Amino acid sequence: MTYHNAVAEQVFGTIGTICWTIQLVPQVWKSYRSKDTTGLSHWLVLIWAIASIFLGVYVVVQKLNIPLMVQPQSFGFLAFICWGQCQYYGAKRSLKMTIFLTVTGMIMSGILEFVLVLAVQAAHGRPRERATQFFGIFASILVAAGLFPQYWEIYKHREVIGLSMIFMAVDFMGGVFSVLSLVFKEDFDVIAAITYASVIVLDGIVILAALILNPMARRRRRRHAEERALEASRKEEAAFRGQSETPTSISSTT
Repeated sequence: MTYHNAVAEQVFGTIGTICWTIQLVPQVWKSYRSKDTTGLSHWLVLIWAIASIFLGVYVVVQKLNIPLMVQPQSFGFLAFICWGQCQYYGAKRSLKMTIFLTVTGMIMSGILEFVLVLAVQAAHGRPRERATQFFGIFASILVAAGLFPQYWEIYKHREVIGLSMIFMAVDFMGGVFSVLSLVFKEDFDVIAAITYASVIVLDGIVILAALILNPMARRRRRRHAEERALEASRKEEAAFRGQSETPTSISSTT
């Protein structure tokens, strides 16, 4: 059951769009500032970039509100930027090759989305409905699947590194406001709601992992540092004792 309110739908949709327009900016800045993408799965951002194609087709064909139509485009653009950073900082590709791959990916995605929109709009009746549902469901699957490689990175490092927590928080809020915009839509879009809700849940898992694992990792590093310092101190003490005993040994021999 929905409570249709065009103003609320537009307001929440706009806030969600703003969140998802800037969501990856903190991640782009973090990677640029550190010149490192260790801990950030390049599969995450690449799969999200691909998912934006099908999500874009779905929201355009479904004629959702304009803010929700803008979301997949900004989402895909920023995802490709992050993927390019992974290629440059992580895979150590040349700057020219990185730009070529990133721009080519953006152009091909735009062309594919445009062609698919035309193809679906040309269909009528049940085939069009099934095609639209397929794109929506497939986009949902990709958005969800994209985070699993990131979960592997978290498991591998035993903490959340390389990811901007501001990015995750903004992404989380973008999902919340997008779902709220659908609540006030005249006809509640279940598939779009599942897509946005999956973002909320999966982002929440990453945020929760950071809150739990990162303090544990800091304590672990501090403990290891203390152990190394203690070991170094013992070695220095042993070396000092060895040096102090050497003259005595020489004197006894003489």
